[in-house]
Amino acid sequence: MGLRISTNVAAINAQRQLSTQQKRNSHALAALSSGSRIVNAADDAAGLAISENIKGQTRGISIARQNAFNAISLVQVSEGGLNEINNILIRLRELGVQAASDNVGDTEREFLNTEAQQLIEESNRIAKTTRFGNKKLLDGSGEQLEFHVGPFGDMDNVISYNTNANATTSAIGIDGVTVSSKDSARDTLQTVDDALIKLGKMRADFGAVQSRLNTTVSNLDIQYENLSSANSRLRDADVAYESAELANSSVLQNAAVSVMAQANQQPSSALRLLA
Repeated sequence: MGLRISTNVAAINAQRQLSTQQKRNSHALAALSSGSRIVNAADDAAGLAISENIKGQTRGISIARQNAFNAISLVQVSEGGLNEINNILIRLRELGVQAASDNVGDTEREFLNTEAQQLIEESNRIAKTTRFGNKKLLDGSGEQLEFHVGPFGDMDNVISYNTNANATTSAIGIDGVTVSSKDSARDTLQTVDDALIKLGKMRADFGAVQSRLNTTVSNLDIQYENLSSANSRLRDADVAYESAELANSSVLQNAAVSVMAQANQQPSSALRLLA
């Protein structure tokens, strides 16, 4: 092989190898520092597209899960109000049983009736003021609510619920209840029992939708976990692999620098022929 001064092929080859190893080294460093296998779109164009789609879906599931929890909170607020009204009805029944007996006189019945009327007013107040945000829940306004509990836009991702619960005293039939006499106290018992049945139906309705929302949250959690796992396999860097790439490229990069230094000495050997 002849000695050439103008073109140093060995040095050009060493430069190319050095450039290749520098790119490998830079990519490994970027992957390790970012935690992502796909540093830029050229690394895996298809994988990047799939990963971004999954990323959008998981973000949507995260917000949908939050929507479902807020919906559960709405139902719990409603159920809490109904529970207090239920306690009032139980107390009214106790007062009715007490007032229906002759071991208390008319004066004592008036005292019992005073408490009963206050409890009835409070029951009505609870029904009219129980709300979640600006939405009234127990006054029979019957607003149709839609809870978006999925990552997509079609109606399959929506749970509709009609808040038609009406726990006002007139709706459950206790607005005219009194225990001022034995007869009215005895009538109160049946009235309160009927009201308890109506209230139980409302509570069962809220319980059913809460159970459905709990199932929805569980399903969203499973979807989020599995999609995150799939995205990790596509996107996340394998630290062991990238560390090996970094070590290998560093060694080869040093070797290329050394070879280039040797290659750069070759043209000078041609000058010895002129000495």
